[in-house]
Amino acid sequence: MSHKITLKVNGKTVTRTVEDGQLLVQFLREDLALTGTHVGCDTAQCGACTVHVDGRAVKSCSLLAVQASGAEITTIEGLMPAHNGEMHPMQAAFKECHGLQCGFCTPGMVMSAIDLVQNHACSSEGEIREALEGNICRCTGYHNIVRAVQTGAAAMRNSP
Repeated sequence: MSHKITLKVNGKTVTRTVEDGQLLVQFLREDLALTGTHVGCDTAQCGACTVHVDGRAVKSCSLLAVQASGAEITTIEGLMPAHNGEMHPMQAAFKECHGLQCGFCTPGMVMSAIDLVQNHACSSEGEIREALEGNICRCTGYHNIVRAVQTGAAAMRNSP
């Protein structure tokens, strides 16, 4: 069975017809060509598919597209336009602190880190590591990722 859904993705209203079982991650990647949202595990274990749904980090492989109808979705591609074409402070911090290696987990890490700063009071290394435990990076030891989150958090607090 198919359903017509309307949602706002990266600031633009989108209306599409989707099948019952289509995951949000599939909708974003296949229907809207927003391939920055990665598919890593399809079981909500790795966090590579993390996006913001109504301002909160959500693993888009654990949500059906029909469940997102009426929601406001922000993907990694939606961060730069919201900052006048410049990198979001968290993206810039990941670049500056070398908080990435192969880059596969990076979009999900950045989206989770932004949620962490906006919606939680985590700032110590231990708190950040605990908050990001749902995002898996197979390349780094997380040291630079934690440093990037701390740097990004400071930049976000100091930006207008």
